[in-house]
Amino acid sequence: MARVAVVTGGSRGIGEAISLALQEMGYTVAANYAGNDERAGEFSGRTGIKTYKWDVGDFDACQLGCAKVAEDLGPIDIVVNNAGITRDGTLARMDYQAWDDVIRTNLGGCFNMAKATFPGMIERGWGRIVNIGSINGQAGQYGQVNYAAAKSGIHGFTKALAQEGAKKGVTVNAIAPGYIDTDMVAAVPAPVLEKIVAKIPVGRLGQASEIARGVAFLCSEEGGFVTGSTLSINGGQHMY
Repeated sequence: MARVAVVTGGSRGIGEAISLALQEMGYTVAANYAGNDERAGEFSGRTGIKTYKWDVGDFDACQLGCAKVAEDLGPIDIVVNNAGITRDGTLARMDYQAWDDVIRTNLGGCFNMAKATFPGMIERGWGRIVNIGSINGQAGQYGQVNYAAAKSGIHGFTKALAQEGAKKGVTVNAIAPGYIDTDMVAAVPAPVLEKIVAKIPVGRLGQASEIARGVAFLCSEEGGFVTGSTLSINGGQHMY
């Protein structure tokens, strides 16, 4: 039986590329999404990948959603925590709701999904969790104290959980993308985007497929000796 993978935010952008890459590896993929029913339906019809709607920031919804995936497809062996939102603004302009929404979804979603799936992986002796961080969680970014805090938290969460799973055949890693050519980045004003690209040594935005290939390796059998790591895929924009 094919291993079952859940990709949160898996029906568009980087998540869509990850879902497709894991499907190509022979995994049975479930793509979680939060709200765009039309987009999810189009994605499912085009790819054959089942979609499941729930809010990753809601602990109980993650429990129920993962139980439904397991009932439909089998035990969940792989989780890619890709779902994320932005509510940008300087600290002076940011209200508590904007802070809480981002922490709840971007960081809380990783905890919620791990609580729903990690025990089963440990019991079965095999599992892969890949958390999608960000270059802005490594280097910081003006106007993103909430987003940078959440993504930085993901990197620490990854290292700690990796230590719990290492002897049980469960790896936990993170990928920190740089600026990728997605709808989110396309919404950035052109003059701002030009300045961003000018700071990327390879001279271009990344492609979602390039992030997906990194995820695919970490989710493979061959990736079993890699755990607690953060793979930076950013065109050289942030080196350390």
